[in-house]
Amino acid sequence: MAGHSKWANIKRQKARVDAVKGKTFAKISRQIIIAARNGVPDPAGNFHLRTAIENAKAAGIPNDNIERAIAKGSGKLGGRQPWEAIRYEGYGPGGIAILIESADRRNRTARPTLRAAFSKRGGNLGRDGLRRLDV
Repeated sequence: MAGHSKWANIKRQKARVDAVKGKTFAKISRQIIIAARNGVPDPAGNFHLRTAIENAKAAGIPNDNIERAIAKGSGKLGGRQPWEAIRYEGYGPGGIAILIESADRRNRTARPTLRAAFSKRGGNLGRDGLRRLDV
């Protein structure tokens, strides 16, 4: 009688729900970190931070996680290199100019992944001398 364990079914379902929730929490936390880093770490004076906090509350992120993300973005909390909003330039098929905004760390860029995606579809990300446009 395999597969009749109620606990095993609950465990699998909880793992799926937790994985989706964790992915959402990480995405919104990065948005809060970037907003706090690019402006004032006070939601009253930073529209992007206020919007990110509203999104976090709508997703059910605990207040402690929100405060920790603001502290990371403002530099009060140490740790790894901070997330930054970075723009890349590229050209799609037919020479159409494309701007890509991404959240990434300075030493771990998404450039090779973007270059592969562009070349697969007949475009190019640019040459090695092409600059990265920082926000």
